[in-house]
Amino acid sequence: MGRMIHILSHQIKRKDALEMTEYDEELTAMQMHVLRYILMSTLHRDVYQKDIEEEFQIRKSTATGILKLMEKHGFIRRESAQQDARLKRIVPTKKAESLRPAIIAQIRKTEERLLEGITEEEAEVCKRVMCRMFRNLTEKNRENKEVDRRDE
Repeated sequence: MGRMIHILSHQIKRKDALEMTEYDEELTAMQMHVLRYILMSTLHRDVYQKDIEEEFQIRKSTATGILKLMEKHGFIRRESAQQDARLKRIVPTKKAESLRPAIIAQIRKTEERLLEGITEEEAEVCKRVMCRMFRNLTEKNRENKEVDRRDE
């Protein structure tokens, strides 16, 4: 199962990367994935660097490098959070916002392609199973971290 999920994930990323390069040549594939995450998430809530680190499972230094380049190219800006000036909220610029409609269209197109020939019921079962697999892995990771802390 893990191998199939990895292959499917890789295919989606590859397809997205090919389609995303037509939006802007200033961004790497990873930066475009991060920008897509920022654009979609900021519709509903504030986004901080820690969110990106967790979403993409990357180190703080990696996230910092990605965000600095995105800021340099004018896709994001950082603003002090009202509740804590040390926290910097990541805000998409107008340049980034102009990409949102194309990104939303691309997400819809990918979803449609993924679900071709699959019933609603099958899709729901698949979602439930994948959510359970995710919980299984995160619970195991949490247990491992607790064991590591006790060993220190």
